[in-house]
Amino acid sequence: MGVQVVGRAFARALRQEFAASQAAADARGRAGHQSAAASNLSGLSLQEAQQILNVSKLNPEQVQKNYEHLFKVNDKSVGGSFYLQSKVVRAKERLDEELRIQDQEDREKGQMPKT
Repeated sequence: MGVQVVGRAFARALRQEFAASQAAADARGRAGHQSAAASNLSGLSLQEAQQILNVSKLNPEQVQKNYEHLFKVNDKSVGGSFYLQSKVVRAKERLDEELRIQDQEDREKGQMPKT
């Protein structure tokens, strides 16, 4: 009887994980290929990077300002956490890449001939 309970729980957890994986794959497909690739390279999603640096919109000045503040606050020499500091750096890299992608897409749209 105990084996059946564990087996059912395992099967349910497996179904939930599969559903979550499918949802994540769908979200990556909607986000665009370049953005998804950037998420895979940095290990952070765009939303996670925005949460870490506390920015709601991709504003380069706000990203830089928040990055500098959080980097200084988490410096190990002032009692901060190297782990958190590295998360801040990764988040900045991810947002910089997203800004680069958006800039490239804007330039491509501007070069498209009007029909």
